[in-house]
Amino acid sequence: MHAVPDSIDGVETLLAREDYVVGRSLATVTYLALTLGRPLFLEGEAGVGKTELAKALAAALGRRLIRLQCYEGLDAASAVYEWNFPAQMVAIRTAEVTEGTDREALTDELFSDRYLIRRPLLEAMSPQPGGAPVLLIDELDRTDEPFEAFLLEALSDFQVTIPELGTIKAPEPPIVILTSNRTREVHDALKRRCLYHWVDYPTFEREMDILSARAPEASETLSREIIAFVQRLRTEDLFKKPGVAETIDWAKCLLALDTINLSPEVIADTLGAILKYQDDIQRLAGSETTRILEDSRKALEAT
Repeated sequence: MHAVPDSIDGVETLLAREDYVVGRSLATVTYLALTLGRPLFLEGEAGVGKTELAKALAAALGRRLIRLQCYEGLDAASAVYEWNFPAQMVAIRTAEVTEGTDREALTDELFSDRYLIRRPLLEAMSPQPGGAPVLLIDELDRTDEPFEAFLLEALSDFQVTIPELGTIKAPEPPIVILTSNRTREVHDALKRRCLYHWVDYPTFEREMDILSARAPEASETLSREIIAFVQRLRTEDLFKKPGVAETIDWAKCLLALDTINLSPEVIADTLGAILKYQDDIQRLAGSETTRILEDSRKALEAT
């Protein structure tokens, strides 16, 4: 386990050890969240590195990463705990054929820690051998308002209530990172309990640094062409613009094909690495790919 950085520069250095290239503004809000013990709410397009920040932070600090993947219909029971019903039934059936069973003691045992299945929120508030874990509440915008309301208590007091066991409070608050792709607005009451940051697409220079860290085998020439093309692609009217994750995936695909320079043909063959919707791929068929490639090369020449 590593100590929490005592400066913004320390956050940048810490994350760089996990090949996560962070901008100054994101490093600042991350430092403040760690120092003040506040949840960090990250919003932005899919694939810009929100989830990766939590993963890199957990790995760099030597903490356990506990991930709550949100989805429509997620409720407090699924996020906090449930009882191991099959095991409880086995215990009840065993007690029925055993003489002299103390029913009151059996009831107490059935609703004890032995039969408790800890879900991410409860697990994050339980003691961990490596220190307070990193709790990632991923894609919060996929849930509904009742679950957001439940999170208010959990993130305000870092505690959850189990009717059979009472209130469980974290001995040490976890490092909480929430992410949203902004498919809907998250309620202001929840945002007020967090430090907020919009994670945007990176600049050309920072995306070069990211690609250099994640795909070091790519030559500088190829990397510059890849990033120039992807950044030009993001200005097009697409259903889903490629994120940094797609840039990295595409670079690795091109390296696997021993590509030295981009060409319309190789781009057409590998568009599925950067575009995930058939309508977007069809839109770039033929001359459109050539036009975007030529525009990206002109932009490179101008820099």
